[in-house]
Amino acid sequence: MMISRRLFSIALAALFTVPLLELAPAAASDKVIRIGYQKYGTLVLLKGKGLLEKKLEKIGYTVTWAEFPAGPQLLEALNVGAVDFGTTGETPPIFAQAAGAPLVYIAHEPPAPRGEAILVPKGSPIQKVSDLKGKTVALNKGSNVHFLLVKALEEAGLNYSDIKTSFLPPADARAAFEQGAVDAWVIWDPFQAAAELAIEARELRNGEGIVPNHQFYLGAKPFVDGHPEAVDTVIEAVAEIDEWAKANPAAAAAELSPSVGIPADVLAVALQRQSYGVKALDEGIVKQQQTIADTFFELGLIPNKISIADVVRKGGA
Repeated sequence: MMISRRLFSIALAALFTVPLLELAPAAASDKVIRIGYQKYGTLVLLKGKGLLEKKLEKIGYTVTWAEFPAGPQLLEALNVGAVDFGTTGETPPIFAQAAGAPLVYIAHEPPAPRGEAILVPKGSPIQKVSDLKGKTVALNKGSNVHFLLVKALEEAGLNYSDIKTSFLPPADARAAFEQGAVDAWVIWDPFQAAAELAIEARELRNGEGIVPNHQFYLGAKPFVDGHPEAVDTVIEAVAEIDEWAKANPAAAAAELSPSVGIPADVLAVALQRQSYGVKALDEGIVKQQQTIADTFFELGLIPNKISIADVVRKGGA
């Protein structure tokens, strides 16, 4: 059954509530870019190295940082005006756009399909995706892995309604998975690598051949329109960090480890599955993202059809 856009927005906000009022003052300075980031990825490295601060200083800007547990929560903060810029996977911006968030796609990273997977416990009798019929699968609702689950079920000849879903953020999902409260867990790196190495979780299906698993850099439209030089400076800094991380994976893993709370050797596995090379969205990427949006609309997971092309930044990046 389809849900109304108003009810969808209320439900989404309730699911992804974070202490938004603590993130920024009511009226941000014209010369401050507020960046939302997650525990893992290029933005964490960028924050740690202080490279962006130096670049922004040259054009008269400063930056503030706010950490989020996952993409949906980050984009809810963008929706209410608490952050100006951030990065997420493919699915969160679709849910956010459907809820009316004033977001703009700025750039993307190449596909990294091995960086997300459906996992089952080491001794699970589940051997293939079709065995998930009637089982309970944990995932973060509206996150990148939501589409992986849909496509993997489709490939296995199952409908989305053939399984039970338990919507949990990564930490809670990991606990439920270890306790046997769920039968499978759909998760992304570095949580995926940590579960594989620490508790010998078994990969049932990763994204290869069925989903691209892109990372997108997104901004709040008012900020992107009003501060193009600052946005371009951030993307320039991301490109530099990308090049460094690709050339120095061991050093990148060591730098990420304290902030993520995951051993460097685990992060090294995750970084090997990551992709690098930030660039603007082309027509092919827009079409891929539109396919995901259309799929979620057909499943009744978002209340209205959306157009990805309408919210892609023109020029820049």
